[in-house]
Amino acid sequence: MRPLKSLISLDDAKKIIDKNVKLLNRKEKIGIENCLDRVLAVDVKAGFDVPGFDRAAMDGYAVKANDTFGAGQFTPKTLKLIDTIHAGETTKKTIYKGDCIQIATGAALPSGADAVVMVEDTEKEKNKIKIFKPVYPKANVSGRNEDIKKGSIVLRKGDMLNPSKIGMLSALGIPVVYVYAKPKIAVIPTGKEIANLDEKLKEGQVYDINSYTLMSVINGNGGSAVKHDIVEDTFDEIKDAVKSAVNNDMIVLSGGSSVGERDVLFDVIQSLGNVLFHGVQIKPGKPTLFGMIKNKPVFGMPGYPTSCLVNAYVFLLPAVRKMSRLQVKKEKIIKTKISRRVVSTLGRREFLTVKIEKDRAVPVFKESGAITSMANADGYIEIPENVDLIEKDENVEVKLF
Repeated sequence: MRPLKSLISLDDAKKIIDKNVKLLNRKEKIGIENCLDRVLAVDVKAGFDVPGFDRAAMDGYAVKANDTFGAGQFTPKTLKLIDTIHAGETTKKTIYKGDCIQIATGAALPSGADAVVMVEDTEKEKNKIKIFKPVYPKANVSGRNEDIKKGSIVLRKGDMLNPSKIGMLSALGIPVVYVYAKPKIAVIPTGKEIANLDEKLKEGQVYDINSYTLMSVINGNGGSAVKHDIVEDTFDEIKDAVKSAVNNDMIVLSGGSSVGERDVLFDVIQSLGNVLFHGVQIKPGKPTLFGMIKNKPVFGMPGYPTSCLVNAYVFLLPAVRKMSRLQVKKEKIIKTKISRRVVSTLGRREFLTVKIEKDRAVPVFKESGAITSMANADGYIEIPENVDLIEKDENVEVKLF
């Protein structure tokens, strides 16, 4: 067995990862119906004005504004109704002095009109419309190009496409757009002790948990996970699997990064590239490994499910988001009190999983192999390296998953 000779700090580990994970430049063209949360790879210019005409901003009557001057509750102005325009329709009629046309919100303003009187300020008697409130020119009218001006840059390279930005593309009649491709990230599970979900467990085996939790983190943060078959933890098998996965943009392995006899991941990565760190001052997840092979980042995650998933949140998630060009995910933090005394380990940053019950943070961590330590948790408390004890009812910050 080969013990970890030295550990680096959490902050140093994060800096090494950030320095070596690069933005993905590959682009692809996709339909806007599939581009939610994708990152634009080009600027988008407006090819025409939106709206392309003056239009009614309210339901009411299109008028010449000066025909309404002097109107009041007891001294209404009376205009002649000459036509009706529904949304999407136009009229060939022109409004002259004393005329008005009924108009729906969004409909094009007819020739001769320069304002719209809201229907609430009118009263209809056959083909006569009484106006009880004057309007000024351009009142209740959305002017041509008031929303978008032809030739203007409406969306910029690097913008993440949310529903409102997708609506902008729709308004300009743009059905497809160039976005940055999602990084393809190979997920390689290792170890004879894990089995595929469709297999019957043999004595001493457990089902493959880590592949699916890791893939969820990857797919939920801009990446595209590619699952590899389970690999036995021998040098040759892991090496072959890693070599076959180098055509992806990143590689993540679970298991094989610890210090057991068959934990050979360090030797495999070192033989194909460089190990940049192996062992971090954290709990759980001390044996985490990070390296580079042919300029591709490689993560070696602990095999125990809780350690693996905690480290995926701490290390893998920000790396995937950076490569995907997504913004740094803002942590949701709540302040509360802890429900019981907690003894920590000096010299290692500890991530203690907790659930929130009755405004208290209740520790749910069992041991690194228990997936319920994560499944039952709402978040975690980060305990600094120089703290070995948190007393009951002490104030803590919970970082929510």
